[in-house]
Amino acid sequence: MRVWDLPTRLFHWALAVCVVGSFASGSIGGNAMQWHFRFGYAIFALIAFRILWGFVGGRWSRFSAFVRGPATVLRYLRGQSRSEEFHDVGHTPLGSASIVAMLAFLTLQVASGLFADDEIANAGPLARLVAGSTSSTLTAYHADIGRWVILALVVLHIAAIIFYRVRRQRDLIGPMIRGDKLLPADVPASNDSAALWLFAAVLFTACAASVGFVVWLGG
Repeated sequence: MRVWDLPTRLFHWALAVCVVGSFASGSIGGNAMQWHFRFGYAIFALIAFRILWGFVGGRWSRFSAFVRGPATVLRYLRGQSRSEEFHDVGHTPLGSASIVAMLAFLTLQVASGLFADDEIANAGPLARLVAGSTSSTLTAYHADIGRWVILALVVLHIAAIIFYRVRRQRDLIGPMIRGDKLLPADVPASNDSAALWLFAAVLFTACAASVGFVVWLGG
């Protein structure tokens, strides 16, 4: 059964590459900072796309399919999930909390980077639009707190993948590559047509253009 549409899978792996690249280039510093900015802009476009895709994407990629309230999470933890909730198809209630946290903190990290200024050689494209004290606060968050929060979320994400593989005998990586899971026949499949791919391409292009416009504003 098709669970993850192609645009969702491409987003997932592209984001993983960009986050790793951003951490590596930021840690190296110097001339690598040019790549740090490029990876940051790419993450900006990817996050904007994923937020929009959460409303118009395939069945299991939509926020309505995996963002749950406290009562639902408690039922899941107690092993009392209802059959119509399909908690084991896409993201579980706990997994959805991790996804939302990752999107939220990556958004904060990108936003703070846009206004950051190390007062040496690197400044975000919008740093000149805010007061120096504001830029300093955002720079401190971007380089310290935000960086470690993202790292902690990445480690937690990897640990969850290993836990489900070892303890629950569930492969979370394969479906994010292939798109399919072996599921009961009554589980609704996600739309993953060529028309959806074209729509996703247009949507991502619009997101990338919007990021380019934001960067241009600070030029």
